Amino acid sequence: MSDSLSRHGIGRRGITLAALASGFGFGAHDPAHAGAQVEEPLADAVRSALAAAIAESAPPRPAFDTIEQRIAYLKWLGEMSNRLKKRQTEHVTRVEFLETLWYESKRAALEPSLVLGLIQVESGFRKYAISRAGARGYMQVMPFWARLIGDGAAVRLFHMQTNLRFGCVILRHYLALERGDLFMALGRYNGSRGRNEYPSLVFGARKAWDHGPG
Repeated sequence: MSDSLSRHGIGRRGITLAALASGFGFGAHDPAHAGAQVEEPLADAVRSALAAAIAESAPPRPAFDTIEQRIAYLKWLGEMSNRLKKRQTEHVTRVEFLETLWYESKRAALEPSLVLGLIQVESGFRKYAISRAGARGYMQVMPFWARLIGDGAAVRLFHMQTNLRFGCVILRHYLALERGDLFMALGRYNGSRGRNEYPSLVFGARKAWDHGPG
């Protein structure tokens, strides 16, 4: 058991849950394990920073310093497209989703494999998923975030890039609150801070998406 898991007391039950989420036991229509982010007061400076982080509307067009980086990205895109094929059968839609996910993950300084694992657990890659708590879309973003840092239109959370951007920015915000502790940040994201089950699922699912370009 890794130090990061044992440090937070993730025992055999957590590892079993993680294995179930690893990508080999999940079918295309498995139930999501979405929770609900908890609305908390935000300082004006934090609200402004988060609003600025989701406001830019640049398209997901990655730029690379070297040809090697671009080749690594294209290899990642091809491999992830193959792995995602059973869940998203339409090629153009699948590639657009992965391009956008990579862009938004990197923009928020998150690993694409982590975001893919989180989406697998949260929504099962269902664009229009809604949890019992009202969380929406791929990354199961709660509507209150649209009011706090967006234009208030919660329906926009079903738009692919908007949902991925909100989700990545919110997870980065929680990582900052938790001083880089991913276990605790994931708990905040799911509304289950300090409990093992949800981080175990995401850590397990993440393994199925581990691959370059770094």
